[in-house]
Amino acid sequence: MTHAPRFEFDRRRFLGTSAAGAAAAIATQAWLPRVSWAGTAGTSRDTIVIVFLRGGSDGLTMCAPYADLNLYTLRPTLAIQPPGNPNGALDLDGFFGFAPAMAPLMPAYQAGNLAVVHATGLMDPSRSHFDMQRLMEFGVSSATSGGISTGWAGRTMQTIAPAGSGLLRGMAIENSVSRSLAGGPACVAVPDPANFALAGQANTALGRRAALTTMHTAEPFPLGTAGLNAFATIDLLATIDFVNYVPANGAVYPTTSFGRKLESAAALIKADLGIEFIEADLGGWDQHNQLGPITGTMANLMDELARGLAAFHSDLSDVAGTLGRVTVVCMSEFGRRAQENGSAGTDHGHGNCLLVLGGHVAGGQVISSWPTLAPASLDSGDLAITIDYRDILAEILTDRAACTSLATVFPGFVPTDRGITT
Repeated sequence: MTHAPRFEFDRRRFLGTSAAGAAAAIATQAWLPRVSWAGTAGTSRDTIVIVFLRGGSDGLTMCAPYADLNLYTLRPTLAIQPPGNPNGALDLDGFFGFAPAMAPLMPAYQAGNLAVVHATGLMDPSRSHFDMQRLMEFGVSSATSGGISTGWAGRTMQTIAPAGSGLLRGMAIENSVSRSLAGGPACVAVPDPANFALAGQANTALGRRAALTTMHTAEPFPLGTAGLNAFATIDLLATIDFVNYVPANGAVYPTTSFGRKLESAAALIKADLGIEFIEADLGGWDQHNQLGPITGTMANLMDELARGLAAFHSDLSDVAGTLGRVTVVCMSEFGRRAQENGSAGTDHGHGNCLLVLGGHVAGGQVISSWPTLAPASLDSGDLAITIDYRDILAEILTDRAACTSLATVFPGFVPTDRGITT
């Protein structure tokens, strides 16, 4: 049985939409025909793509510190071996190396478009998935989280002018708006941008839409604005032919949910709609048992991540220079414990690595103030954090997203420049 595309008309989802977007929606009674919109292509601002690895990814496997010999004492069966060994690390800088499953990312690293930041994360004592995801997406620590219910990306958008029309500024290609985007104006959740439409029978869609439009036009702000912008957003996304989108340079995305998210993100960015933030998450990283760093669950996840980001890098390295106006930040709520457990897995840890990809990334390097994995240097048995992840975000937002209000975006935090952008 074929069902009509599903659109959940959730008024809470659209309450953050700007008044400027409402005016555009009302004025465009033809419901946004296929026109060219001013977007980030005409500015020096990037579209920031957030990839959150939900579950606590294992940075000591993804980017192994193979030259720190303590790794092999702590992980006698799970550690990625040094380069030159069977299934050994892919050398990055003489100290760190990618796990073999991360091989698709080597061209981006070697091209200077990909950087790794290691021994990073949020310096908070919690090892709870729920708490740490919330804190990292809100951009605060436990000590500064009081009263905060908006995300770091959402607050960024609150403090800067729209890059385009203001109708669609942020999108989570997910079932709900992520906490990173929470509070951002004109931010929506669209799990499948190719099928964002009003639910119900096709033969009554026009009539139902006309009735809803009339109803919301008469409503005051914010409900009227939200309804009108919902339809305007539907029409705006309909100007993009997601189904027949052809990636540049023969890029092939994984035929997975994550691969489809990144392909949709690429189509959105190339459409120049003025979208400023996109989130596309990849879950499943909570591997307490049978990690499988070479063959197994962890290897499969790394392969999916690496192939997706590699395709995105190749696709955006087009003749239009799209990669030069995009920055991808790939992070997780925490890393895993330095020592493997008795189930051939790893438990909740602390320090981790994150990836930054883009045309203005100071790539081809691993940025780290390595604390070592020596017993005396561990943080309660975990890799210690020496670089707060907000240092990286703050530099990206300042240099690539025109943010001038870091004190609002990251309350109570003073960032240190780490040289992640060019």
